[in-house]
Amino acid sequence: MNLADKLDRIVDRAAELRAMLSSGLDGERFVAASRELAEIETIEAQVIEFRAAQRAQAEAEAARADPELRDLADAELEGLRESLPRLEREITLSLLPRDEADARSGILEIRPAAGGDEAGLFAAQLFGAYKRYADAKGWRFEIMDYAETELGGLKEGIAEITGRSVFARLKYESGVHRVQRVPTTETQGRIHTSTVTVAVLPEAEEVDVEVNEGDLRIDVYRASGAGGQHVNKTESAVRITHVPTGIVVAMQEERSQHKNRAKAMKILRARLYEQSRASLAADRAADRKSQVGTGDRSERIRTYNFPQGRVTDHRINLTLHKIDRVMLGEFDEIIDALTEEDQAARLAALA
Repeated sequence: MNLADKLDRIVDRAAELRAMLSSGLDGERFVAASRELAEIETIEAQVIEFRAAQRAQAEAEAARADPELRDLADAELEGLRESLPRLEREITLSLLPRDEADARSGILEIRPAAGGDEAGLFAAQLFGAYKRYADAKGWRFEIMDYAETELGGLKEGIAEITGRSVFARLKYESGVHRVQRVPTTETQGRIHTSTVTVAVLPEAEEVDVEVNEGDLRIDVYRASGAGGQHVNKTESAVRITHVPTGIVVAMQEERSQHKNRAKAMKILRARLYEQSRASLAADRAADRKSQVGTGDRSERIRTYNFPQGRVTDHRINLTLHKIDRVMLGEFDEIIDALTEEDQAARLAALA
């Protein structure tokens, strides 16, 4: 089926859905039709704009036959030659298979890897940078767990980021982030290299992941040590082990055992959902090789070089000499480039 036929089907289906909705459907059928129409209305609007531009091009071409209208037609054609390819590309991108998780909120997990105290300090900075990015986007950034080191670094940080298309924007951030700089504890000015792991998981609802209570081992214990925001003497901390997969989630941020359990279950569902998505993606391994990133947290994706003031994303060989701005949460230039590269790879795969 060529592009024109696909566009015809979208317009026809939108008209069919509107007729169905106006005819008076019952509850479930009304909800399903409304949801489908909402999903294709944006593409329908793009199609209408694209076809209007095509008609304008045909009319301008015909107008060139009239010497009095030729200059005006040429000026219009010049603009249309720029807009038509853009409109066609936008439609083609809209027709690409969508990751159903893109519209979801996300769970951010950051942990220091290699580099000792310096890794923990950078992990704390990176956590703060993502918080500023979320704030700038108008997303809700709720800390679920935050454990500090003695020097004010980060042992582990987990946050729930709620908003529209959080996962679509942040999914490329999963992987190993490397930092090169002179630590504040270094007396001889030597540059150290440290690493931090970042994982961004799409938030999962109970309907997305079935968790059998019989598969869970739940331990409660007394919150202790640096990290719990409200460390106390009651057994409020919760550790949940999903026995079939071995996934363990521990939570002690809240005073309430009930709240800690709810947070732990939310993280567990997200990890199980990620695991099921990874399993499906493994079946399309050849497809994944053409994409920007696999989401594998063991993959080194980016280097932050403070002495040179640069940030380099190794997947697309993008280097920005604005590390101060990036650490203030200005990730859009990097994320936009990663998104465009991924889209280009998927378009090429369809060719």
